[in-house]
Amino acid sequence: MIDLYFAPTPNGWKISVMLEECGLDYDIKWVNIGAGEQFEPEFLAISPNNRIPAIVDHDPADGGEPVSVFETGAILLYLADKAEDFLPHDLRGQIAATEWLMWQMGGLGPMMGQHGHFKLYAPDRIEYATERYRKEVLRLFGVMDRRLAGNDYLAGEAYSIADMSCFPWVQTYRRQDIDLDGFANVKRWYETLKQREGLRRGMAVGRDKINRNPQDDAQTRKTLFGLKE
Repeated sequence: MIDLYFAPTPNGWKISVMLEECGLDYDIKWVNIGAGEQFEPEFLAISPNNRIPAIVDHDPADGGEPVSVFETGAILLYLADKAEDFLPHDLRGQIAATEWLMWQMGGLGPMMGQHGHFKLYAPDRIEYATERYRKEVLRLFGVMDRRLAGNDYLAGEAYSIADMSCFPWVQTYRRQDIDLDGFANVKRWYETLKQREGLRRGMAVGRDKINRNPQDDAQTRKTLFGLKE
């Protein structure tokens, strides 16, 4: 059994999608990030960066004590190894999947997160910041679109953890006012992935717990964004 420390965010959904796709048994441990539960000592012992998601595997491959893993890229690689799935077995396929996984972690996710913050949650509209991150998000969508021009999936012919890491962020495109019609290959990829049952189940986890307007609550605003009254 795997404990998934989770909140309904793009980063959280990366792991619920992977667990559903792999068919691994897991138990959700809800983390109320608006209330600051990610700063509790019990959670920090698992995820020292005070960020969700994190996992604890009670049945690790070495047969030893439960093992904890934090950071989505590390978790996805761990689960791919455990399930022996969704990471290509050939050298070049592994390199491609790992490259695009790291691209998401270092680029697409952080830039969409910053754009979303300044566009949707910042108490004052800062035009320079919003446009700076919007342009970078559009650049990254262009990079992804070119990659998918000759490939069904980010790692090539096979669906992998690279796709799972990107999908939850790409699906925020409407709220972030990104026109997918301008990225035909990304749109085709997105519509294809939406049909996967495992992905659909993973993306449905915690939908009823989403706080779509965290900026409206003073305590949540302070906890998530460091903003005071």
